[in-house]
Amino acid sequence: MDTGSPSGAVGRSGTGTDTPRRAGGAGARADGVTATRTSGAGTDAARGTRSGAGTDAARGTRSGAGTAPSAGVSSGPAAGTPATGARGRLVAYARLAKFEFVLDYYLSMVVLWTALAGSVRFAPDTLTTLLIFLLGEVGVISAVMALDDVNGIRDGSDRANYLGTGGTPLRPLERKPLLTGALTVNQATRFGYLSLLWGAVFWTAAALAAPERPLWALVVTGLVLFAGFQYSWGLKLSYRGLGEVLIMGCPLVIVVAPYGFVTGHLPAIVLVQAVLFGLWQILVSCYSNTKDISGDAAVGRSTVAVHASARGNLLFIGALSAADLLLTVGASAVGWAPWWFFAALVPEMALRLRQFTSFSRNGDALLARRRGVVAFRTGVAGIVLANLIHFAS
Repeated sequence: MDTGSPSGAVGRSGTGTDTPRRAGGAGARADGVTATRTSGAGTDAARGTRSGAGTDAARGTRSGAGTAPSAGVSSGPAAGTPATGARGRLVAYARLAKFEFVLDYYLSMVVLWTALAGSVRFAPDTLTTLLIFLLGEVGVISAVMALDDVNGIRDGSDRANYLGTGGTPLRPLERKPLLTGALTVNQATRFGYLSLLWGAVFWTAAALAAPERPLWALVVTGLVLFAGFQYSWGLKLSYRGLGEVLIMGCPLVIVVAPYGFVTGHLPAIVLVQAVLFGLWQILVSCYSNTKDISGDAAVGRSTVAVHASARGNLLFIGALSAADLLLTVGASAVGWAPWWFFAALVPEMALRLRQFTSFSRNGDALLARRRGVVAFRTGVAGIVLANLIHFAS
């Protein structure tokens, strides 16, 4: 998963570092015994060519998508010093859960809380329900990240992405405690399952404590609990063409579900904000997917970037960007949101246009991704401001 998500998705989603996905999965996975990319993407130079969306070179290895990357680096975990002491283990598990990268997902709580009527925001049952749901959200997201790292070690992709053929670090290794040896695969797997159990318990408790329990909120919460961690684990849904759906859908749900538990309904303005929240996540991840074409293709991850032509992928990203702008303006035009709602998101829309137009010219996927992170955070700030004004009474 691209855990530099806006922070990444449970997604590539992903905000600010070189990973939101491996719920966008950053990089080349080797099958079994090998770990370097066919295109030699262990070097920054290879990454550079892949980031271009407008050239066939960016997709150079797609023709060999079914073959394993060339040999050079073992796919097994690196030998290292195990984390010791309470603080050392806590830091190692926090890095495994990617806490420093996924904080943007938790902005969902700020969005939905400010979308509540003023009289409801501080009600004891509201605060209790949202707190319990947030605790469950931490568990679910931690499970996604941990199990994704386990998968990355097993198939060699993390070693390929973080270590060159000569063993030289390509990215900060402390991000990957399985690579450094701070944690073992068994420890990480156990942590992933316990985190998932934690999430299930707290989300169940949130539903029981909630003042309202609409069926739709229960269903979508259950779907995220079941499907989210299987992005690259279990059913490996991202290998079955459902990666983009998860990257957008899971962030959307963590806005609407707790809102439903508090109010029992879902007004159009909240649904619009939730869709934007998820859409902004995929508008980080799709650029990561563009960068990772050869690696995703080599391990069978099915993304639009892998299957489409360079032009087709650019059109897909353009369509998502246009949907962002049209939904923002259209919500005001048709009365789903106050007429002035779009004005609060003008900065986000300007950043979105810059992100896409710049990428279409220079093909720099990582730069576009970073700009997507900034646009995401700017958009959330705009939504929160609009909510505080609109729901002031």
